[in-house]
Amino acid sequence: MSTQRTHFPRTTPGQRRLLFETWQATNNVSQACKVAHVCRQTFYDWLPRFRAEGFAGLLNFASPAPKQPHRIDPAVEQRVSVLRQQHPSWGKRRIADQIAQANQWVPLVTPNTVRRILQDAGLWPEPAAPVKKKMH
Repeated sequence: MSTQRTHFPRTTPGQRRLLFETWQATNNVSQACKVAHVCRQTFYDWLPRFRAEGFAGLLNFASPAPKQPHRIDPAVEQRVSVLRQQHPSWGKRRIADQIAQANQWVPLVTPNTVRRILQDAGLWPEPAAPVKKKMH
């Protein structure tokens, strides 16, 4: 017996509709899941919503993505901007290292976050357009 689980990608509204139409017609959860190509857990996850809202409730689902992405402390963002203005030649790694050094070498910000902060503040240079070679 295999202990490996089958991966089921997110269902589409059409799949969910087919799932519950088949279930209503056959009153058989296993058959409905097989026809709609979903696992039984998906059926039971959507069942309360279907009972409460009907087929309209199957159209959309709440995104698992966070509503407010994690943001860096404004004091750290300010420190990144100040360091860049004081030392325009420093790159994202150097700025991240300086902030970590001031914090007893405990990193507070990653180099890519430093770049994002500087881009948002207009302190990061735009990438240069690639130079096209002339064909002879």
